[in-house]
Amino acid sequence: VTVTTRLLVSHLSGIRHYEKDITKVREEKEKANRALKLTKPCQDKEQKEKEGKGTEKTDSGKPKKDHEGEVKKQNSKPGRRGKEFEQEEYYLKEKFESVIESLKIFKNDPLFFKPGDQFLYSTYGFTLLSAVVERVSGQKFTDYMLQMFRDLDMLSTVVDDNEAMIYNRARCYVYNKKGRLVNAPYVDNSYKWAGGGFLSSVGDLLKFGNALLYSYQAGQFKKTNDKLLPGYLKPGTVAMMWTPVPKTEVSWDRDGKYAMAWAVVEKKQQCGFCRPQRHYASHTGGAVGASSVLLILPEELDSEAVDTGLVAPPRGVIVTIICNMQSVSLNSTALKIAREFDKERRAQ
Repeated sequence: VTVTTRLLVSHLSGIRHYEKDITKVREEKEKANRALKLTKPCQDKEQKEKEGKGTEKTDSGKPKKDHEGEVKKQNSKPGRRGKEFEQEEYYLKEKFESVIESLKIFKNDPLFFKPGDQFLYSTYGFTLLSAVVERVSGQKFTDYMLQMFRDLDMLSTVVDDNEAMIYNRARCYVYNKKGRLVNAPYVDNSYKWAGGGFLSSVGDLLKFGNALLYSYQAGQFKKTNDKLLPGYLKPGTVAMMWTPVPKTEVSWDRDGKYAMAWAVVEKKQQCGFCRPQRHYASHTGGAVGASSVLLILPEELDSEAVDTGLVAPPRGVIVTIICNMQSVSLNSTALKIAREFDKERRAQ
């Protein structure tokens, strides 16, 4: 078989995640699919009833009460995400000197399926991607990334090195089996720099989101008299990264598909006066003792703004949340915040 970088970046490679048993992975997927089929008709019926009463909703269509209980349920009754953190490889303490050295963890394991046939979120797929970067650039992956962060003015974004003295590094927390908050256990993330090995700040992630949104929109503005600087990436590159890929799925928003390292919801409205979907891109993060999300909601630019150049990119709302606690669901909260700011902007 052939495993391409495009398959890796969209989690279609067949490389395993933390669970080594393909049977358990299939069972979990079947359970999730059955649960979705059972709950969707009830949620759709409940949504229609609540719409008639004017009850406030979250953007995923779930009642507000369900949304408020989402985090509580994740901590009190661990589901798929809770079980994931039971995997031993989350808690590796071995220090790897290079990304290529860390490939030994999974390089001899069988693929779970033929590349391109199915979607399976895989941290190790991104470890292999980072090894490609290391080979092509001729640099250590961490050195290459730190230079890119410097270009983007993300000066607070660093490698999560346990030995280094990092200013303002936060403590991380988890719930133990008794439901009490305790310090997160010691781990070494050198086996997965690309999949969860960097520390950052809200300010830096906003810079990253603005750089991507600027790159995405810069090519749409026509009459700028060459006053606009080019984006860090070409507009077509970001558009490609934010184009949903067939056969993929997203656990944190059932309206979305996975694209290239981003989850994407496309603009869609099937019927008049029904719930519209706005185009947005996001990604959540989960690590031992921490949770995060970065969400980008591009402004829907009208032709006058694009043609006259009266406004300049980036135009939209970017929300990022970093939480030093494990297994906290953040995407729906970030989306609600983004929509509120977008609503306020349109009202002005």
